[in-house]
Amino acid sequence: MHYLTIHLFSLVVNSQINNVNLILFNDSELCIEEYPAKAECAEVTVFLSRHDERAVHLLKVLHKTVGSSFDAGVLGGKTGNGVISEITATGLRAVLNLDTDPPSRTPLRLGVGFPRPIQLRRLLRDCSSLGLAAVDLIATELGEKSYRDTKLLDDGGAHAALVEGAIQARDTRLPELAVYSSLNTWLQKDLLQRRQGTKSNTEFSNYPHPSVPPCLYEGSLENKLPKITPNIVLLAADNVSPRGSFSELKPFQKDTEAVLAVGSERGWSNREREQLESAGFLRLSLGKRALRTETACTAAAVLVMDKMGLLG
Repeated sequence: MHYLTIHLFSLVVNSQINNVNLILFNDSELCIEEYPAKAECAEVTVFLSRHDERAVHLLKVLHKTVGSSFDAGVLGGKTGNGVISEITATGLRAVLNLDTDPPSRTPLRLGVGFPRPIQLRRLLRDCSSLGLAAVDLIATELGEKSYRDTKLLDDGGAHAALVEGAIQARDTRLPELAVYSSLNTWLQKDLLQRRQGTKSNTEFSNYPHPSVPPCLYEGSLENKLPKITPNIVLLAADNVSPRGSFSELKPFQKDTEAVLAVGSERGWSNREREQLESAGFLRLSLGKRALRTETACTAAAVLVMDKMGLLG
């Protein structure tokens, strides 16, 4: 790995060190030729300079000494514990025993209209903490165009927010992050590919999904909904003429995946509502209050996770 990439990862981890639940390493920092993901022994050695904020946190904040243990993990790999084996004037050396798989990913994909940059950072952090599988940023018709020019996607800020969320949740894996030029592009390039890759057309079944109460469907809508795989639920947060509310959803069947769409601060345009319904999304309300984009995403995601049985 190039020095710049290693340095960037160090900056990412160090910038989040005040909220540490897990000391996270990059595999390039491990003192082995290859990370032993498939090896019988997952014990590896790492060295941290005295100036590395992770070392500062371990020694100055947690007051760790030789023989002390701490929670550790490798970005994209396993978790476990570390034991400090040596402390010198230049830094500390620790032995990591990484033998535990990270938490399972939440089978939920979020498509969201570009929020304000300061909200985007918090949104990505929280989505990562919740273990979402993917976050897709969409340039919606009513969204502020200047938000799309955020530097977070280019200067490492977005990645840093995802890492911060993973550390908070004691996780090592990050959600996939993608950008789409319009809602229609997202629907066509992403969701249609997901359907084609899941089952053949002959195996599709009509809505309503078993988790969706029939009362949420108006007759005209139900007849227009396309066929889709029964193990994927498509939901959109929308308080304008919604078909029902998230609270009315029934518990999902086992192994159900979900795709959640949330608009920008100004919500969806009428054309986008038609696009969502044509793609099979059920538009549901989050209540009467006007919510920030990041709040709406978190609230809707948690409600969907509850229906997946992931909160109990």
